[in-house]
Amino acid sequence: MFGNLSPDGYGNVYLLNKTMKEKTEKPQYKLGLALAGGGARGFAHLGVFDALEEIGLKPDIISGTSAGSLAGALYADGYSSKEIMELFKDVKFGELATTSIPRNSFFKTKGLASFLKKHLRAQTFEELAIPLRVMVSDIEQGEKVLFDSGELIPAILASCAFPIMFEPVKIGNRYFVDGGLFENLPVSAIRKDCEKVIGMNITPLCPMKYSRSFKYMVERSLHYLMISNSLHDRELCDYLIESVELGKYPLFEMNKINEIYQIGYKLASSYFEENKERIQKDFFAPPKQESLLTKIQKLFS
Repeated sequence: MFGNLSPDGYGNVYLLNKTMKEKTEKPQYKLGLALAGGGARGFAHLGVFDALEEIGLKPDIISGTSAGSLAGALYADGYSSKEIMELFKDVKFGELATTSIPRNSFFKTKGLASFLKKHLRAQTFEELAIPLRVMVSDIEQGEKVLFDSGELIPAILASCAFPIMFEPVKIGNRYFVDGGLFENLPVSAIRKDCEKVIGMNITPLCPMKYSRSFKYMVERSLHYLMISNSLHDRELCDYLIESVELGKYPLFEMNKINEIYQIGYKLASSYFEENKERIQKDFFAPPKQESLLTKIQKLFS
């Protein structure tokens, strides 16, 4: 549930742990798509976009956390999955995350900022072809915060800035970090505004052989954190796509993005095939005809 907040005049921002009167009107959007965070596994989201289009569906609104916000922003900006893959074809992790002298993080987001400035056509949320909501975390106040208007790039950078690994992003007078700290699968961000929501969870619970390395400890700690705060949002989905197969891919390695895309595509295609009757009923069934009694009541109301 959203409560309005306007810090420093920066667009429309929502504090998701505030309450307001429940909405009773019909949802504004038919289909919402919630994209989870998960580093390089986010390329699986591109496969979902293609699988959706193949069955004649496209989201009316997208919510994203971390890698989900990045994939969602590019798709909402009009890029096809093939075009997004082409943008990242020769990109290495080090080009997106520049090394920082350890103070409050190991990496800066300048590389990702340059990448987004070069390729994003939309500079604000309002310019996107599909509405987008980006989940971030206020590191000082301990609150999950949602951006849906104003400048686009700072919100994406903040949503992708996992603490310790990346420096916080300052927006106005506040410091924001990865939205996955509080809500890695941002279904609640769009739930009340959508008739149906498809959730793509790229960080399901799965084992990983122990390794005595700093990288292993960071990834596993992040993994369990994201899983624990996704439990409630998984239950809010009308359709939930996830697989432990994605769990074998490291969060910060970019050398297997084609494999990850293919897994996302095959996973979503199989899921849609298994649920084709329900999908047909929810999205393609002809509208119900009004009864004669309803028509008469409307005539005299």
